[in-house]
Amino acid sequence: MKHLCLCLWLLWPAAGFAREFLVYFGTYTAPDSQGIYVSRLDTDTGRLSAPELAAKINNPSFLAVSPIGHFLYAGTDTNSPKISGAVRAFAINNTTGQLTPLNQKNSGGNSSPCHLAVDATGRCLFVANYGTGSLAALPVLADGQLGDAVTMIQHSGTGPNPARQAGPHAHSVYPSPDNRFVLNCDLGLDKIFIYRLDPATAKLTPADPPFAMVAPGAGPRHLTFSRDGKFIYVVNEMGSSITAFSFAAKSAAIKELQTVSTLPPDFSGNNTAAEIVLHPNGKFLYASNRGHDNLAVFAVDPKTGRLTFIEHQSTRGHLPRCFAIDPTGHWLLAENQASDSVVVFTVDAATGKLQPTGQTLAIGTPVCAVFVEAK
Repeated sequence: MKHLCLCLWLLWPAAGFAREFLVYFGTYTAPDSQGIYVSRLDTDTGRLSAPELAAKINNPSFLAVSPIGHFLYAGTDTNSPKISGAVRAFAINNTTGQLTPLNQKNSGGNSSPCHLAVDATGRCLFVANYGTGSLAALPVLADGQLGDAVTMIQHSGTGPNPARQAGPHAHSVYPSPDNRFVLNCDLGLDKIFIYRLDPATAKLTPADPPFAMVAPGAGPRHLTFSRDGKFIYVVNEMGSSITAFSFAAKSAAIKELQTVSTLPPDFSGNNTAAEIVLHPNGKFLYASNRGHDNLAVFAVDPKTGRLTFIEHQSTRGHLPRCFAIDPTGHWLLAENQASDSVVVFTVDAATGKLQPTGQTLAIGTPVCAVFVEAK
């Protein structure tokens, strides 16, 4: 079984919480994996059913779901000498979990896409291409199919680390809570780029200011917004840190507030930070460490946006690339890449602390997952 990593993005239901969610897993295809798998999460018990193949596809490395939960999009390899990266569209059967292929479009970069996001209207899909350091915006048609990329942006430059930052590496892309801007973390340039969004046309134009910086060599990877949209939290892969910023919704101006380590002071080994997730109640923030193999837990001050360390919790495995908290806020799933394991934790909504449930799943090379309300 190849290495496992699982990034989970949450789709919130329109009203209340469902008792059961479909969980779609993207994978790196291998003898033990053939594409996108689906499982069911019981939010009363936190138990996941055995995954079933939902769509046979080559290396669906990242997934995104439309706001209404009817369509799923996957970044994938094409095995084509001319176009190596693409995005595939699928229709979701919310009862059976099966996926029906709709169409495929170029991801806008000569490399496989590493991150996808759909805007709040469901009319735009954004793609980050790590290898080429580029991003694209594609229109989403009424039937869920994708149109050709309307916007393609190529970053340029270098960072201070020649081994990791010899060029741009767009690692993630996020619409702002009000859907007026799109933010893009570029690990190779130590920048968070900011673009204005026209959702009607899927066009992106540089904001003013056009970007914010993290510390040289920190390598911004992923980010999350506070619940009120006033703060942004960026996890820095190379720096093993989190940088908190204030965010001005009207102008998208970003100002650094604080940078905290995701590691204990006495740790001296190799480590890279990976994922960052805000608890649904907005009071706690979590980040994963690959190397120290744990989750760092912080309390969030809702007034100042600043973070206070709470605990480190072992993920009971090696190299936890990604993790997610279910929409009810009761369960956290930690994905240990080098252990091919998914470990389920309970989340204390009052303290933010984690406790393993004893449930560990073996899943064939998952690299991402999304939640969809089951019917």
